[in-house]
Amino acid sequence: MPRHRRHSVEFKRQVVAEYLAGESAHVLGRRHDLSRNLIRIWVEKAGAGELDQEVVAADLLGAYEAKIAALERLVGQQTLEIEFLKKAQRIARSPASAPSSAIAGPPGSRSSGGVR
Repeated sequence: MPRHRRHSVEFKRQVVAEYLAGESAHVLGRRHDLSRNLIRIWVEKAGAGELDQEVVAADLLGAYEAKIAALERLVGQQTLEIEFLKKAQRIARSPASAPSSAIAGPPGSRSSGGVR
């Protein structure tokens, strides 16, 4: 079963530089546990400038991830504020005329039949 790994652009550039410096694809493949065909693909991409596009895409992805993290923090903060305000609203709605002391209890009611 083939394994699929993702390699950083820096690693790809390093392998391409070693290849362009005179190392054979066979030696590089054994050293870095890569296929010779993959090394040749990276060399072609580097020649066409596609590895530079991957760097730009990785930078853009990093910027998007940072923006998402900032927005998630903002949503969390706003959620806390909403819960705080809901609780404050519930407290403000409680009747002001209700006794707040447990000793006083609710106001008594007069019965129509008197005590004799």
